[in-house]
Amino acid sequence: MNFHEFGRLLKRHLIWFILFPCLGAGAIYYFMRNEVQVYKTKATLYTGFTSGYSLRSAEENFHVDYSGVSNAFDNVLTTLNSNQTLYEVGVRMLTQHLYVKKPSDRELSVASFQKLQQAIPASLRQTLISSGIPDSTRNQINRLAQSQTDNPVRRLLFSGSDYSADVIGKKLKSSRRGGSDMLDLDYEAEDPAIAQQTLNMAILELNERYSSLKRSETNPVVTYYEENTKTAKKRLDQAESKLKSFNVQHNVLNFEDELKTRSTTRDALVTEYNEEVMKSRAAKAARDALAQRMTQGGTLLKINTQLTDKQAELTAAESQLINARANNQSQSVLDQYQAKVNQVSSELKQIAQNYFAADNTAESIPKLTLINGWLDKVLAYEESAARLDIVKKRMDDYQAESAAFPPLESEQRQLTRDLEVAEKEYMALVQSLNQATVHRQDISIDGALTVLDPPVFSLSPQPPKRWLFMAIGAGAGLVIALLLAAFRTLADKRVNSADQAEQRIGTTMSALFPTVKKFAINLRASRAATSMFEQLANAINITIEQRSTPSYPPVITLFSTRGKQGKTWLAHGLARLFAESGEQIAYYYPRLEASDQPFEQEGIYFYPYEIHPNFRNVREPEDLLPNDSSLPATVFNKIIMELPPLVSSPLPLHLVSRSAVSILIFTLHTIWGRRDKQLYAQYLKTAKQPVLATLNKVEDSNVDAPSLNDMEQGLVRNSPYNAPTAATRSTKKEKALNR
Repeated sequence: MNFHEFGRLLKRHLIWFILFPCLGAGAIYYFMRNEVQVYKTKATLYTGFTSGYSLRSAEENFHVDYSGVSNAFDNVLTTLNSNQTLYEVGVRMLTQHLYVKKPSDRELSVASFQKLQQAIPASLRQTLISSGIPDSTRNQINRLAQSQTDNPVRRLLFSGSDYSADVIGKKLKSSRRGGSDMLDLDYEAEDPAIAQQTLNMAILELNERYSSLKRSETNPVVTYYEENTKTAKKRLDQAESKLKSFNVQHNVLNFEDELKTRSTTRDALVTEYNEEVMKSRAAKAARDALAQRMTQGGTLLKINTQLTDKQAELTAAESQLINARANNQSQSVLDQYQAKVNQVSSELKQIAQNYFAADNTAESIPKLTLINGWLDKVLAYEESAARLDIVKKRMDDYQAESAAFPPLESEQRQLTRDLEVAEKEYMALVQSLNQATVHRQDISIDGALTVLDPPVFSLSPQPPKRWLFMAIGAGAGLVIALLLAAFRTLADKRVNSADQAEQRIGTTMSALFPTVKKFAINLRASRAATSMFEQLANAINITIEQRSTPSYPPVITLFSTRGKQGKTWLAHGLARLFAESGEQIAYYYPRLEASDQPFEQEGIYFYPYEIHPNFRNVREPEDLLPNDSSLPATVFNKIIMELPPLVSSPLPLHLVSRSAVSILIFTLHTIWGRRDKQLYAQYLKTAKQPVLATLNKVEDSNVDAPSLNDMEQGLVRNSPYNAPTAATRSTKKEKALNR
């Protein structure tokens, strides 16, 4: 919709755009004629949610969570506007007003005092304030309000009075001031004292309920962490006790250090064992070699069992001595074993000297030397064998102890792991407990909201809102008028503009004719119509010349789906235009009256015809005329055929298909419905040549008109297009054509 269409919409519905706003404003004025005066008081609270300093502000990596700040403001506003908070505000104010004995401007106005006196009987009021304690009065009011039976207090708190939660909630307004920590509150009432006191009570109740809610949500958390911390401390103590008992029982401080020590000891034992094995084998080899040398000199030693027995006795004594040393026996026991060894050694030497004192070896070595060497090797071998047994025993004991170490190590690691887990759990719970405690302490220190601007007593009422609401009512009426006009426009099936015509018909308008009441060159509509006739004639001539199969004379068919569209007016204008160019024009039109007869005027031959039953089968224009009609012996240059409305007459298929060009005449503000679309589609299927479309009675503002200079430079017309035809013959047909 362009500006012109919108202007036409306003013009068509001008009465609506005047009537509906006036009705809306008048209704508001009528209903608000008895508007009461309203007093308003304001207050500002400081929350400290964003820039406030608290105990948690000193924590490391502390930053302001703006999402949490927004949630905190939402929580405060929700708490303030909750039904319970508003109910408590009403109870507080009612309790305070029950103790008022006489009205005053600062406590309770005369009108409000009288309303309270009428709502609460004197006996009930005396009963409620008999204790003289406001808290006791509040408890009694709460019991009466929660009672299932009807009573004055219940009606006062739950009806439309200044003490009801519904009224307080509607009049109490709260909002955050921009992105600051400030919270703005305001309250309106007919009594300025009630407005101030209600806002004071609301702030007091908000602080109490909000602080209580914050404390109630932190106390369970602190209790939870305290209990869990105690349980975790017990588990930590048990884990420490188990690890300590294990270390004491197995005499182990640290298995890793113990394993390192045992590894070193094992390597030393293996080295010592290998050295003793080498010493033992060396001593045995030396003993055997000396014994063989001694055997070569005779068999006396071999057959002497005394020497052999003494040797065995010496071996046993040496073993006893070594075992005593390994077992760390007392020095007196070691001395006894040493004395026995010395004694047996001396006896063995004596026996050897007695048997081999004078004997020498084959190498001229004295036998005594061999015997002494042999004896030394025997002693060394026996000592080495005894030491090997001890080292072997120590290695076996070490191996047995080492085999028990892996299970002990695994058990110690498990105990250590349990201790670490218990310690981490305990430390995490302690940290959480500290945070919860700090949060609770922070709430207790800075839980209440600070009153920056307290409510003040309003001395002047608010400006009346009647004119504002009247303007709103007028605006609402205007919106309703616009909606109704838009709905009517959308539901309207009429074509109200050239754009709508082109959109619904599906073709471009070849000419737009304005409403011409009188032809005069100084009138814009006349100049526009003249220009449109020229434009349409050019389009007709171009279409005729571009025919693929020309027929002579060309037939120009004018049709419309409905009647009263201006076909006769348009046909008369085209006939005049073509006749002025020197062409002979035949104009066939439906007969209006029985007395209408063919006639000729200024080169235009008018032929009225009857619509008979065989109209749809007519092939030539001449077939429309009666058989007795005399046609002039004239060759026509063009034939203009006006068809009756398609909605009320059959469609002459052969005439339409023979037409060189067809012209659809359509008048503005005419309905174009489904039937019109179907009739137009049928005509398009029948016509073999192009169909032009024209729009009649278009508003002057939508039609381009040439200027006076352009018209003066153009062709001078002998007579306007709507001049009377056949002026010398004033017949009914001519008058009809003039119309």
